[in-house]
Amino acid sequence: MAVDEIQIVEVGARDGLQNEDVAVSTVDKLQLIAKVTAAGAKRVEVASFVHPKLVPQMADAEQIVAGLEASSSLSRIGLVLNGRGLDRALRTGVEEINFVVGASEGFSQANQRISVANAMASIEEMLPLVDDRKTTVTISVAFGCPYDGEVPVGSVVELAQRAMAAGADEVALGDTIGVATPGDVTETTAAVATVVDVGKLRCHFHDTRNTGVANVVAAVNAGVQTVDASVGGTGGCPYAPNATGNVATEDVVYTLHRMGYKTGIDLDAMIAAGHWLGEKLGRTLPSALGRAGGWPSA
Repeated sequence: MAVDEIQIVEVGARDGLQNEDVAVSTVDKLQLIAKVTAAGAKRVEVASFVHPKLVPQMADAEQIVAGLEASSSLSRIGLVLNGRGLDRALRTGVEEINFVVGASEGFSQANQRISVANAMASIEEMLPLVDDRKTTVTISVAFGCPYDGEVPVGSVVELAQRAMAAGADEVALGDTIGVATPGDVTETTAAVATVVDVGKLRCHFHDTRNTGVANVVAAVNAGVQTVDASVGGTGGCPYAPNATGNVATEDVVYTLHRMGYKTGIDLDAMIAAGHWLGEKLGRTLPSALGRAGGWPSA
């Protein structure tokens, strides 16, 4: 990937929907994925292979993957938390597996009901079981925890180092509750880059405190070339109190394009996809570009 290009991983169909009260049908999820793909998204988190009682919105993971034809232009990502989820994911056609480990004990217990040590050990055991599919280890609450507060940067660095040593292709730093500031991003990214090549780093920001786009800019300025975003700014974690939506794909695309970067995303098409999703959810989504539109106007 050229240095003037930033890759956006579209997470709206998974992280964007998992905490929504409105039940979204399988057909509508497939339409959403089709719309963001048509807008130019090439890596899309399409499903989470977790127990349906824990996250009912993701109960149709297998049907979603089955409904998406394999394509050279789309890499389908499935999120897993444990061995059972990995078994399910590997029986589908997903091209990528996203493992998750919390950086704090409080969040790890709430989200996965195990310690950080056990969660990371489980990932180290699972990574070799993945065949030739791309693997990511996402470190949740990397910038702050709703239960334990501040998260030591050293804890994040240790988890990132272990993930790479175990064979992960990519490490993602997750601001799960949207507390990071650009200074935090600069500091943590620099520390993690001492053990992970910056080209293998990815960042995942929530806009809970209106710092999402600024944090994306800080990450890009630090050399990160891959960032997550969610169409319309939807999202939230069932186990992260008060964590609102992910940074909106439209807002990120507008900012990066105005900065001179390429994303391969058609801004107008992504805005339209956000409007469509808002209609399905019955509310106006938080994306700033969804309200204001792009500029200059065509």
